[in-house]
Amino acid sequence: MLLRPRRATPLEVSMPGKLGLPEILLILAVALLIFGPSKLADLGKGLGEGIKNFKSSIKEDETPGEKKS
Repeated sequence: MLLRPRRATPLEVSMPGKLGLPEILLILAVALLIFGPSKLADLGKGLGEGIKNFKSSIKEDETPGEKKS
């Protein structure tokens, strides 16, 4: 009998490692208990702004017409 490997679901393909939805929800619940809702919102806002600034700085570095002095 020949066994074929099972196909990965889209969530398994997009997630690195063996973290599934239950594990991610557990991590978020623990973070909510540790930091509290207001601090967690501030952390998320800061992380979002950091990613936005990082992306904009990468785009500025990739513009071919500009020369830095």
